Amino acid sequence: MMQDGVYHVPVLLQEVIDGLQINPSGIYVDCTFGGGGHSKRILEQLNISGRLIVFDQDADAKKNVPDDERVIFVPHNFRHLQRFLRFHKISKVNGILADLGVSSHQINEAERGFSTRFDAALDMRMNQGESKTAADIIRNYPEEALHKIFEQYGEVTNSKTLAKAIVEIRRTQSLGTINQFKNALYPFVKGNPEKYFAQVFQALRIEVNDELNALREMLKQSVDVLDEGGRIAIITFHSLEDRIVKNFFKEGTFEEREKDVFGNSPESELKVITKKPITPGAEELKINPRARSSKLRIAEKIKVSKK
Repeated sequence: MMQDGVYHVPVLLQEVIDGLQINPSGIYVDCTFGGGGHSKRILEQLNISGRLIVFDQDADAKKNVPDDERVIFVPHNFRHLQRFLRFHKISKVNGILADLGVSSHQINEAERGFSTRFDAALDMRMNQGESKTAADIIRNYPEEALHKIFEQYGEVTNSKTLAKAIVEIRRTQSLGTINQFKNALYPFVKGNPEKYFAQVFQALRIEVNDELNALREMLKQSVDVLDEGGRIAIITFHSLEDRIVKNFFKEGTFEEREKDVFGNSPESELKVITKKPITPGAEELKINPRARSSKLRIAEKIKVSKK
């Protein structure tokens, strides 16, 4: 169900457009098409020879693709960025955008199992073609693995206690729906129940969709596919995601760089444009409270001198 007819309100919209410094005849990639809010604004900046490639693994997003011959829709996870650009005979692009937030549409569709507000199966798959759901994780993961994902992905205060409780409870009770899960684990909630379960659900969603590995894979490929002077803009909603993006933009790689005989590391192919992340202003937060934890970082592909 769409909220007031809105699939998703694009976050930091003007800041993204300004940051990408759009070339009207360039090729751009929106890695997280969703409701198409960012894409619509990018298209407005492109002339007839500009192109936009949009990725979204959620089949629902296809309904939002505009009837525009400049747009190519790729119904896959952005971790396959380079593969599908090659498939469409594109070797270099002028800009890449990824908004890593869950769309309002996904949150508001009760049966998708993303929101703590509804009762539905614990699903949380962004790509309905994948097999592993949040219920599978709750049902099958060992205690240590549950502890790790709640601690690292959700920053849940009593993650160890929660993991132990789940393993105990699942022996005798089904935890396959949102209400079954919340009711059974309510005695273990620390602090505000709404905030607590939001953190738990966030951890499960990140694990179900392998979000952090997908982000790393896309970032690694972005350096190869960006043309010189091209920019990449990433909006994160979680401290782990933000740290991954920040470090990658700074180093230009996830690999350990080999130093030369003088102890110097090779120059990064990325130049950081945002020394500090851009965050929403008061006006945007009034219109879209879900933007409150968003952070935008931008980097530019530069020419590295070969020594």
